[in-house]
Amino acid sequence: MSSTIHHYQDLINLFDQQFYQSHNTRLIKGGDEPLYSPASDKCGFHQIIFAHGYYASALHEISHWCVAGKARRLIEDFGYWYEPDGRDQQQQKAFEQVEIKPQAIEWAFCVAAQKNFNVSADNLNGFEADTVSFKKAVYQQVSVYIEHGFPKEAQQFITCLAKFYHTTFPLNKEQFVL
Repeated sequence: MSSTIHHYQDLINLFDQQFYQSHNTRLIKGGDEPLYSPASDKCGFHQIIFAHGYYASALHEISHWCVAGKARRLIEDFGYWYEPDGRDQQQQKAFEQVEIKPQAIEWAFCVAAQKNFNVSADNLNGFEADTVSFKKAVYQQVSVYIEHGFPKEAQQFITCLAKFYHTTFPLNKEQFVL
């Protein structure tokens, strides 16, 4: 893509500017595992916790938040089931179906931020996923979003990233390469 430098702290700052006041949600650098934690008596704001300060992890977790919607944002990890690494073929197919929309949004975030995107089958010790077919499915969802619009918060963050990274906007299909 480009030689643009990407710092996770930029994402934290941009996310806070866009969503802290309006959605009481913050992006937080975490440890080994990402987690979404709704506000509680222990913490007065919702937290999108991404792994190890990885820029890609932050974009991925934000994309899940964008897909989740208002009701699911009140449930830890948005109420998603998650089978850890080591899934069989059936479990992997179910995982991929749930991941198509978030990864399409993540891809748009990457394009807006001038960052390379890689689909994540996230199953290193299980059934060997067909990442080519999975990426095509994610690309098809990107095409739908380009034509019909991204979810509101996703569009807001795409716009923010495009401005920050001086990316051609609005995004178009030619910016997404299979």
